[in-house]
Amino acid sequence: MSVTALPCCHALSSGSPLPSTAGAKNKLSKPYISFNRTVRLLKLSSSNTSRNNWRFSCFKNDESSSEYSASETSEDMIPGEMVEPETKQPNVNHDWVLNFKKASDAVFTAEPWTVPWTAKTILQVMLLWIASFWLVGSWIIPFIAHTAGFRKESLTYRGQALYSLLTDIVEGISGIAILKLCLAKFYPLSPDWFRFSLKGKWQLDVGLGCLMFPLVNRLSQVNLNLLPLPPPTPVAISNVEQSIVARDPMAMALYAIVVSVCAPIWEEIVFRGFLLPSLTKYMPVWCAILVSSLAFALAHFNIQRILPLVFLGVVMGTVYTRSRNLLPSMLLHSLWNAFVFVDLMR
Repeated sequence: MSVTALPCCHALSSGSPLPSTAGAKNKLSKPYISFNRTVRLLKLSSSNTSRNNWRFSCFKNDESSSEYSASETSEDMIPGEMVEPETKQPNVNHDWVLNFKKASDAVFTAEPWTVPWTAKTILQVMLLWIASFWLVGSWIIPFIAHTAGFRKESLTYRGQALYSLLTDIVEGISGIAILKLCLAKFYPLSPDWFRFSLKGKWQLDVGLGCLMFPLVNRLSQVNLNLLPLPPPTPVAISNVEQSIVARDPMAMALYAIVVSVCAPIWEEIVFRGFLLPSLTKYMPVWCAILVSSLAFALAHFNIQRILPLVFLGVVMGTVYTRSRNLLPSMLLHSLWNAFVFVDLMR
């Protein structure tokens, strides 16, 4: 259409003038000449208007032709033959599989840490850390309390809670001091060691880790079924449980700080911040996660909780490996301890 329309516009715009002779001009009178000029002007104006209309029609020819063809096509089609656009429905199962594959790839293909020390330093730090916790909690603090003239058992619920909080703080500070002294000769360390940052997209990992809490709780029941307590063994009630039974709000608040703040900080620095990256010098990252999780479970000295603690260590180790940040694993550890503490309050 446009190829044939353009020459038409060109032909109409370049029309030939009206024929006239000199003899005819001499024979006509002035009024007739004026009327003839008027007619000629009218014809020229109509020619210009026609030319503009055709020129506008030429430029719009493609749009009009497309509209015409579209309308003609839609009229020719039968309503049953109309093709509706297909909308792709999101495949939720496929998305979960992809997310799980990305998480597993991030663990199994993760780059190991740059470890400047040897296995001797790893063993030295872990043994000194365990010894410091045992000495501080079982000997040093009780000896100081005995020297001051009181015992933990003679204190009130609030006094026992404050005693536990101070003991946990001293244990954590002594453990960090040992870690710093043993690694002092290797400073400065690479930036991915003991990193603690609010930046990064780790919130989703923490949320997914929280979804594992019911499974950890289920593993606790499985562990008790596999390794039940001997019948003659009396079930000891901890100070935390005693304060919960007594419903002392101050004591419960102090114990909540111990289990949800102090313990996650100290334990994550040692097991995820130091032990897990150090093991990557001698084994793959996924294997280092398993070994450090087993050490984390054994450090609690409770055989009836070995399975849930190992699984929890694997979850926190995976979160730490993906983010290379201690804050997510500390937060996840804190949420788990708070979950257990709230469950005891029921």
